[in-house]
Amino acid sequence: MTARPGPRVSVLMPTFRQASFLPRALESLLAQSLPDWELIVVDDGSPDNTAAAVRPYLSDPRITYHRLERNRGLGAALNHALSRAQAPLVAYLPSDDVYYREHLEGLVGALAAHPGASLAYSGVRHHYNKAAAGQIDGSPLQLVQVMHRRTGDRWLERDELTTDDLNRMYWHHLTRRGPAVGTGAVTCEWVDHPDQRHKIVREPEGGINPYRVYYGVQEPLRFHTTVGHHIDEGERYRKDRERPPTPPAPDGLKILLVGELAYNPERVLALAERGHQLYGLWTDRPYWYNWVGPLPFGHVQDIPRENWQAAVRAIRPDVIYGLLNWQAVPFAHHVLTENPGVPFVWHFKEGPFICLEKGTWRELLELYTRADGRIYSSQEMQDWFETLSPELKGGRPTLVLDGDLPRREGVQGERSPRLSDTDGEIHTVVPGRPIGLHPETVAELAAQGIHLHFYGEFTHGQWRGWIERAKGLAGRFLHLHPNVNQEDWVAEFSRYDAGWLHFFRSENGGELRRANWDDLNLPARMATLAAAGLPMLQGDNSGHIVATQTLARELDLGLFFRDMQDLGAQLQDREHLNRLRERVWAVRDQFTFDHHAGRLIAFFREVIGERQAAAAAEIVVPTGHAERK
Repeated sequence: MTARPGPRVSVLMPTFRQASFLPRALESLLAQSLPDWELIVVDDGSPDNTAAAVRPYLSDPRITYHRLERNRGLGAALNHALSRAQAPLVAYLPSDDVYYREHLEGLVGALAAHPGASLAYSGVRHHYNKAAAGQIDGSPLQLVQVMHRRTGDRWLERDELTTDDLNRMYWHHLTRRGPAVGTGAVTCEWVDHPDQRHKIVREPEGGINPYRVYYGVQEPLRFHTTVGHHIDEGERYRKDRERPPTPPAPDGLKILLVGELAYNPERVLALAERGHQLYGLWTDRPYWYNWVGPLPFGHVQDIPRENWQAAVRAIRPDVIYGLLNWQAVPFAHHVLTENPGVPFVWHFKEGPFICLEKGTWRELLELYTRADGRIYSSQEMQDWFETLSPELKGGRPTLVLDGDLPRREGVQGERSPRLSDTDGEIHTVVPGRPIGLHPETVAELAAQGIHLHFYGEFTHGQWRGWIERAKGLAGRFLHLHPNVNQEDWVAEFSRYDAGWLHFFRSENGGELRRANWDDLNLPARMATLAAAGLPMLQGDNSGHIVATQTLARELDLGLFFRDMQDLGAQLQDREHLNRLRERVWAVRDQFTFDHHAGRLIAFFREVIGERQAAAAAEIVVPTGHAERK
């Protein structure tokens, strides 16, 4: 009997949570004009009915199915498939993509015509009405459009790096062996939908925390997208993760964190270090900067979103601490509504105006009106909310506490020598977005001899046009720097003479109802600048209600100016600037979460006490009505 020849092409299909897409992809493979292929499906721990979607196709001997017990990431799934590939050529069909009839035949022909080529690629449709003859602008070659000769190279796996850059993951291995050639024909589709992997990975639509939630990642990540900065959670949080848990305090609380932690998430460890037990119930739709569990620094026990009420009853937490930003409002409201009787505290950072835009205003108001305890990020924010409804005026415990404060341990260190001590010029810094600093404003600063140092390579991408124009106007007075992790804030930012808060002109005239988000907000960078002991720069908004202005004047933290000429004159007063610098350094601890942790715990105890007193004052009679004693 003549042995059946092996396949010419091994097609690899990694799949996760795409059962509804999968039959379409498989049907497109079955319709290929080149029939001698094998398909290796690797189900990367899908929680949906992927196995059932594949099952009808397994009667075709060319198709095999493998399931990994848990999600291990794209690289691991592809390496699993590669190790089982038999053909000399390898192609890829992600389960949400589609081949056109002549796709495999065209790629095989291109490699046959170019014996020295390492890979071939087709053109690709990437939106319902857009196509590219080869590589899509701004993206690497996509899996669906590539075929290559089988080699001993392996894909980069999650424990090495998570990225959307397929060049770093694999293609660069191949192109070192020989050139890539294109067919010039559009023969496949990179299907556009919200759950494409690159969208989950890449900021700002996705990012490290959306990725963690979507793929159920339990371990710390090394993460670097094509548009974001490098994050090494394993190294950054190693000390916290490996630190033994603090023994429970005799009167320690069980605190259930609900929602997300936004910036500086490790601040909550200050509560664990005081002997309180922390649990986490996280929103399933976080933004990239809104941290959710499993937290890479540990010491917070997650509970599942599925049937979370049963888990809460089993844990019996003393308080639910709902937080923090507008993205968490729907989920926090759900927990409030389904709360099985635990005292509930709502802490809101930003932004009420976005809740209006997003259609979650009702939920936000109910979080405040129904919560047992209310925390506002600034006094101005509390005053503003209390104009909205009589229900928000008194009657419940309230606290004012900024939600984005860093942990004390993360912002220690010695100050660095100032740049101005070397060159005699004034250097200011803006960590993050240069809000209110238009290119023309930067030019005015340059005319005063004032440098502006702009930090954050991801932010640079968002402000590319701003940078080009500001650089053209300000020349050597504009400087660009990469992102700085929290542990380097002091050493890096203390080199400057002063730092920028959001620069804006208030228009509320002292009337709360006219206030906008700039007026009510205490931006996260306030703590960053305080950590480095930097005087804070903001426009003079005398006569208006502005939270940053109130706090900066109360603590004597900065300079207020009418225009850039006024600012230039104030910055030249080195004696006054030095006094401010020492003043900010002296009060910097007030901008750490640890400084307020005791006050927060006392607030929780007040809320718990009032809830218990209210319950004790009620008698449930047989009719189900409650009566007061």
